[in-house]
Amino acid sequence: MSLPNASRRSFLQTASVAAAAAAVAPYAAYGARAPQGPNETLRVAVLGLRNRGSDSHIASYLRAGERDGNVEVAAVVDPDSALLQTHGVKRVQDKTGKKPTAYADYREALADPTIDAISVATPNHWHALQSIHAIQAGKDVYVEKPVSHNVVEGRRIVQAARKYNKICQYGAQCRTMQGTREMVEAVLGGEIGEVKLARGLCYKRRPSIGKSATPLKWPKQLDRNLWVGPAADEELYRPEKSSMGIYNPHYDWHWDFNTGNGDLGNQGIHQMDVCRWGLGVDGLGDGVISYGGRLGYEDAGNTPNTQVSVHDYGDKRIIFETRGLEIHGPDGKKSGNRIGVVFYGTEGTAIQHGYNSSSILDPDGRLVRSIKGGSDQDHYDNFLDAVRAGDASKLTADIEDGHLSSALCHLGNISYLLGQQTSLEEIAAAQRDATERETLADTVEHLKYNGVTIASSPMRLGPMLSLAGETFTGARADEANGLLTREYRAPFLLPSESEL
Repeated sequence: MSLPNASRRSFLQTASVAAAAAAVAPYAAYGARAPQGPNETLRVAVLGLRNRGSDSHIASYLRAGERDGNVEVAAVVDPDSALLQTHGVKRVQDKTGKKPTAYADYREALADPTIDAISVATPNHWHALQSIHAIQAGKDVYVEKPVSHNVVEGRRIVQAARKYNKICQYGAQCRTMQGTREMVEAVLGGEIGEVKLARGLCYKRRPSIGKSATPLKWPKQLDRNLWVGPAADEELYRPEKSSMGIYNPHYDWHWDFNTGNGDLGNQGIHQMDVCRWGLGVDGLGDGVISYGGRLGYEDAGNTPNTQVSVHDYGDKRIIFETRGLEIHGPDGKKSGNRIGVVFYGTEGTAIQHGYNSSSILDPDGRLVRSIKGGSDQDHYDNFLDAVRAGDASKLTADIEDGHLSSALCHLGNISYLLGQQTSLEEIAAAQRDATERETLADTVEHLKYNGVTIASSPMRLGPMLSLAGETFTGARADEANGLLTREYRAPFLLPSESEL
């Protein structure tokens, strides 16, 4: 099946509780508060205060509290003592006149029986452990995307939520926003005919994060042990300031597989989720293959800034493209970031632009209708409504969906990590049809636009990996299955299913 060029153009144009050696769990003995009535105050603790934690989580709960009078940011948590005050305590106190409790260690917040819910906005490598421990402590949980750092972690959160019967919402705002929900309903309802291909696009400029000859000197205010947590405690050869102009390691952890998942698991998880949702597929599919590289510059990052992953679901398929170099439009000029999803149907095309805006096109690429609406606030309100009702069925983004879509990103990265640099000809030979060949050609064109020559900067081609459920089978299965989880730094260990 060949990629409709008009559809691509249309998209581009529009588009401290214990000593350090103490065990982390179990928390079940803490107990839980009873479900709160409609007028009782829900007390929330926000974990992680840089970016999403302050600008989205705290801000949304404060708006809900101001509007309804029964939501309170009761605690803020961050191992950075400066952030804890400026982005946590001060923000809440300035808005409400009430000072929240401040903790460096999230375990102290979990031990507070008056806390109803935990909102997790920490780096990816912490998402699963903090969510599981919060659930064990009897709290409901809102966890940012991706819900996990690896596949096993994600499944373990689902198991914990089900065992303890707790609400666990995934930070996929698109699933609540009308601008995407209505479009997906149209696709699943047959409005554009039969759909067998979804293309996820994460075209987002990511500059070099630089590289230093000596290890990063950690800021004095940042508790290194609590920040590193379950990850390997490795030296970071990055400049003092991150690519966003803030203290490292407060953002560039995304581009290190030890703590992040690259842009596929950062921005891309939103679009991967919409792809899987709109195709109407469940599970992790039948197979995955990925190619790409960290191209155009040499820095301290090790995640790809250019990547294509293909996920097979029988006769349906997700093709996901991640680009971190300069983006160009059909006319060859810079076009800025482009994120979204394109569904190709036998009777038209559906396009998601960003988060809350979509378009339905006819077979000739003419606009049939536009759909807009929704905000971050809607998603947090949905979580709060479900918590108050004690009913997970009210969630628009349940943890099961969060796990599956996050896992697809992890699978693409696993194929990539098992690959090796190879010639363009060999990568081309691995493409199975016109659509995949066209995707490769377009990727090469993008790299040329950025002055990257494949001959001198070869891409890495991963193996095609087969799946049965959430386990790899067939060729290279042992290696791939080893990457479904990670080694955990004691005492921050992932509970086994029997330990939940």
